[in-house]
Amino acid sequence: MAMQGRFHYYEGYTMKEVTFPVRVMYELGIKTLFVSNAAGGMNPGFKIGDLMVITDHINFFPEHPLRGKNFPTGPRFPDMHQTYDLELIKLAGQIARQKGIRLQYGVYMGVQGPTFETPAEYKMYRALGGDTVGMSTVPEVIVAHHCGIRVFGVSIVTDLGGFDIPVEVSHEEVQEAANKAQPIMTELMREMIVRSEKVESQKVTKINPEHPTEGWK
Repeated sequence: MAMQGRFHYYEGYTMKEVTFPVRVMYELGIKTLFVSNAAGGMNPGFKIGDLMVITDHINFFPEHPLRGKNFPTGPRFPDMHQTYDLELIKLAGQIARQKGIRLQYGVYMGVQGPTFETPAEYKMYRALGGDTVGMSTVPEVIVAHHCGIRVFGVSIVTDLGGFDIPVEVSHEEVQEAANKAQPIMTELMREMIVRSEKVESQKVTKINPEHPTEGWK
Protein backbone atom coordinates (compact mmCIF):
# COMPACT_ATOMS: atom_id res chain seq x y z
CA MET A 1 0.00 0.00 0.00
CA ALA A 2 1.35 3.44 -0.95
CA MET A 3 0.17 6.92 -0.02
CA GLN A 4 0.62 10.06 -2.08
CA GLY A 5 1.24 12.66 0.59
CA ARG A 6 -0.32 12.68 4.05
CA PHE A 7 -2.64 14.64 6.32
CA HIS A 8 -0.86 17.29 8.40
CA TYR A 9 -1.85 18.50 11.85
CA TYR A 10 -1.12 22.10 10.82
CA GLU A 11 -3.78 21.84 8.09
CA GLY A 12 -6.41 21.65 10.81
CA TYR A 13 -6.92 17.89 10.93
CA THR A 14 -7.30 16.20 14.30
CA MET A 15 -4.73 13.65 15.40
CA LYS A 16 -7.28 10.89 14.77
CA GLU A 17 -7.64 12.09 11.18
CA VAL A 18 -3.88 12.46 10.71
CA THR A 19 -3.26 8.88 11.84
CA PHE A 20 -6.40 7.28 10.35
CA PRO A 21 -4.48 5.91 7.32
CA VAL A 22 -2.23 3.94 9.68
CA ARG A 23 -5.32 2.43 11.33
CA VAL A 24 -6.49 1.37 7.87
CA MET A 25 -3.08 -0.15 7.13
CA TYR A 26 -3.29 -2.18 10.32
CA GLU A 27 -6.73 -3.53 9.40
CA LEU A 28 -5.38 -4.47 5.95
CA GLY A 29 -2.61 -6.52 7.56
CA ILE A 30 0.32 -4.19 6.90
CA LYS A 31 3.34 -5.31 8.96
CA THR A 32 5.98 -2.71 8.00
CA LEU A 33 5.67 1.05 7.48
CA PHE A 34 8.16 3.16 5.52
CA VAL A 35 7.86 6.89 6.24
CA SER A 36 9.69 9.87 4.77
CA ASN A 37 9.66 13.62 5.22
CA ALA A 38 11.34 16.85 4.24
CA ALA A 39 13.08 18.34 7.26
CA GLY A 40 15.35 21.12 8.41
CA GLY A 41 18.84 19.99 9.31
CA MET A 42 20.30 21.17 12.61
CA ASN A 43 23.30 18.86 12.84
CA PRO A 44 26.48 20.70 11.76
CA GLY A 45 27.58 17.60 9.87
CA PHE A 46 24.55 17.61 7.59
CA LYS A 47 24.18 19.28 4.21
CA ILE A 48 21.18 19.96 1.98
CA GLY A 49 20.15 16.82 0.10
CA ASP A 50 21.38 14.38 2.76
CA LEU A 51 19.25 11.39 3.70
CA MET A 52 19.00 10.91 7.46
CA VAL A 53 17.82 7.53 8.72
CA ILE A 54 15.63 8.25 11.74
CA THR A 55 16.89 6.36 14.78
CA ASP A 56 14.52 8.03 17.26
CA HIS A 57 12.18 11.00 17.55
CA ILE A 58 11.10 13.72 19.96
CA ASN A 59 7.38 14.45 20.04
CA PHE A 60 6.82 18.21 20.25
CA PHE A 61 3.22 18.20 19.01
CA PRO A 62 0.67 19.84 21.34
CA GLU A 63 -1.69 16.84 21.09
CA HIS A 64 -0.81 13.17 21.45
CA PRO A 65 -2.18 10.77 18.80
CA LEU A 66 -3.06 8.14 21.44
CA ARG A 67 -4.99 10.58 23.62
CA GLY A 68 -8.50 9.35 24.36
CA LYS A 69 -9.96 5.87 24.49
CA ASN A 70 -7.29 3.23 23.98
CA PHE A 71 -7.54 1.17 20.82
CA PRO A 72 -7.10 -2.58 21.47
CA THR A 73 -4.19 -2.72 19.00
CA GLY A 74 -1.79 -2.00 21.83
CA PRO A 75 -1.47 -1.25 25.55
CA ARG A 76 -2.70 1.90 27.26
CA PHE A 77 0.89 2.96 27.97
CA PRO A 78 3.04 1.63 25.11
CA ASP A 79 6.81 1.40 25.50
CA MET A 80 8.60 3.57 22.94
CA HIS A 81 12.06 2.03 22.99
CA GLN A 82 13.27 0.99 19.53
CA THR A 83 10.33 2.64 17.80
CA TYR A 84 12.35 2.54 14.59
CA ASP A 85 13.21 -1.04 13.65
CA LEU A 86 16.89 -1.85 14.22
CA GLU A 87 16.98 -4.63 11.61
CA LEU A 88 15.65 -2.29 8.93
CA ILE A 89 18.14 0.41 9.93
CA LYS A 90 20.96 -2.11 9.63
CA LEU A 91 19.66 -3.29 6.25
CA ALA A 92 19.53 0.30 4.98
CA GLY A 93 23.16 0.78 5.96
CA GLN A 94 24.24 -2.37 4.13
CA ILE A 95 22.44 -1.34 0.94
CA ALA A 96 23.75 2.22 1.14
CA ARG A 97 27.35 1.00 1.38
CA GLN A 98 26.89 -1.32 -1.59
CA LYS A 99 25.29 1.39 -3.74
CA GLY A 100 27.47 4.26 -2.62
CA ILE A 101 24.57 6.17 -1.03
CA ARG A 102 25.50 8.72 1.63
CA LEU A 103 23.42 8.16 4.77
CA GLN A 104 23.23 10.16 7.97
CA TYR A 105 21.64 8.95 11.20
CA GLY A 106 19.86 10.92 13.88
CA VAL A 107 16.85 12.08 15.86
CA TYR A 108 13.81 13.68 14.22
CA MET A 109 12.03 16.47 16.08
CA GLY A 110 8.30 16.60 15.27
CA VAL A 111 6.63 20.00 15.68
CA GLN A 112 3.22 21.48 14.85
CA GLY A 113 4.07 24.11 12.21
CA PRO A 114 3.14 25.60 9.79
CA THR A 115 5.84 28.24 10.31
CA PHE A 116 9.42 27.35 9.65
CA GLU A 117 11.58 27.54 12.75
CA THR A 118 13.11 30.77 14.06
CA PRO A 119 16.90 30.78 14.59
CA ALA A 120 16.29 30.55 18.35
CA GLU A 121 13.91 27.59 17.92
CA TYR A 122 16.44 25.77 15.75
CA LYS A 123 19.05 26.19 18.48
CA MET A 124 16.60 25.02 21.16
CA TYR A 125 15.59 21.90 19.22
CA ARG A 126 19.24 21.10 18.58
CA ALA A 127 20.04 21.53 22.29
CA LEU A 128 17.19 19.13 23.12
CA GLY A 129 18.78 16.45 20.96
CA GLY A 130 17.24 16.87 17.53
CA ASP A 131 19.20 16.45 14.30
CA THR A 132 16.33 17.29 11.95
CA VAL A 133 13.01 19.03 12.52
CA GLY A 134 9.73 18.78 10.62
CA MET A 135 5.95 19.00 10.84
CA SER A 136 4.87 15.38 10.33
CA THR A 137 5.78 11.70 10.77
CA VAL A 138 5.79 11.42 14.57
CA PRO A 139 2.00 10.96 15.01
CA GLU A 140 1.83 8.25 12.35
CA VAL A 141 4.88 6.46 13.75
CA ILE A 142 3.47 6.46 17.28
CA VAL A 143 0.21 4.89 16.11
CA ALA A 144 2.05 2.36 13.94
CA HIS A 145 4.21 1.35 16.89
CA HIS A 146 1.10 1.04 19.05
CA CYS A 147 -0.32 -1.30 16.40
CA GLY A 148 2.78 -3.50 16.37
CA ILE A 149 3.84 -2.30 12.92
CA ARG A 150 7.59 -2.01 12.53
CA VAL A 151 8.80 1.32 11.18
CA PHE A 152 11.63 2.62 9.01
CA GLY A 153 11.94 6.38 8.55
CA VAL A 154 14.02 8.79 6.47
CA SER A 155 14.34 12.57 6.58
CA ILE A 156 15.47 14.44 3.48
CA VAL A 157 17.47 17.44 4.66
CA THR A 158 15.99 20.27 2.60
CA ASP A 159 17.28 23.29 4.54
CA LEU A 160 19.67 24.11 7.35
CA GLY A 161 19.15 26.09 10.55
CA GLY A 162 20.50 26.81 14.00
CA PHE A 163 23.92 27.96 12.87
CA ASP A 164 25.69 31.26 13.42
CA ILE A 165 24.60 32.68 10.06
CA PRO A 166 20.77 32.59 9.67
CA VAL A 167 19.51 31.19 6.36
CA GLU A 168 16.07 32.12 5.05
CA VAL A 169 14.04 29.26 3.62
CA SER A 170 11.00 29.05 1.34
CA HIS A 171 8.58 26.22 0.59
CA GLU A 172 9.74 26.22 -3.04
CA GLU A 173 13.36 25.66 -2.02
CA VAL A 174 12.32 22.82 0.28
CA GLN A 175 10.38 21.16 -2.55
CA GLU A 176 13.31 21.53 -4.94
CA ALA A 177 15.76 19.90 -2.53
CA ALA A 178 13.30 17.10 -1.77
CA ASN A 179 12.70 16.38 -5.46
CA LYS A 180 16.43 16.05 -6.11
CA ALA A 181 16.95 13.58 -3.24
CA GLN A 182 13.77 11.56 -3.79
CA PRO A 183 15.15 9.20 -6.49
CA ILE A 184 18.00 8.17 -4.20
CA MET A 185 15.62 7.55 -1.29
CA THR A 186 13.30 5.60 -3.60
CA GLU A 187 16.17 3.39 -4.75
CA LEU A 188 17.12 2.66 -1.15
CA MET A 189 13.60 1.82 -0.02
CA ARG A 190 12.81 -0.27 -3.09
CA GLU A 191 15.88 -2.43 -2.49
CA MET A 192 15.01 -2.72 1.21
CA ILE A 193 11.54 -4.01 0.34
CA VAL A 194 12.93 -6.56 -2.12
CA ARG A 195 15.45 -7.92 0.36
CA SER A 196 12.96 -7.92 3.24
CA GLU A 197 10.56 -10.00 1.15
CA LYS A 198 13.33 -12.51 0.41
CA VAL A 199 14.11 -12.88 4.12
CA GLU A 200 10.43 -13.42 4.96
CA SER A 201 10.04 -16.04 2.22
CA GLN A 202 13.08 -17.95 3.48
CA LYS A 203 11.52 -18.20 6.93
CA VAL A 204 8.73 -20.44 5.63
CA THR A 205 10.56 -22.58 3.06
CA LYS A 206 11.42 -25.38 5.49
CA ILE A 207 8.31 -27.28 6.60
CA ASN A 208 8.27 -29.83 9.37
CA PRO A 209 5.92 -32.63 8.19
CA GLU A 210 4.89 -33.35 11.77
CA HIS A 211 4.08 -29.66 12.36
CA PRO A 212 3.30 -28.22 8.90
CA THR A 213 2.32 -24.77 10.21
CA GLU A 214 5.48 -24.34 12.27
CA GLY A 215 7.30 -21.15 11.34
CA TRP A 216 4.36 -19.58 9.51
CA LYS A 217 4.03 -15.81 9.83
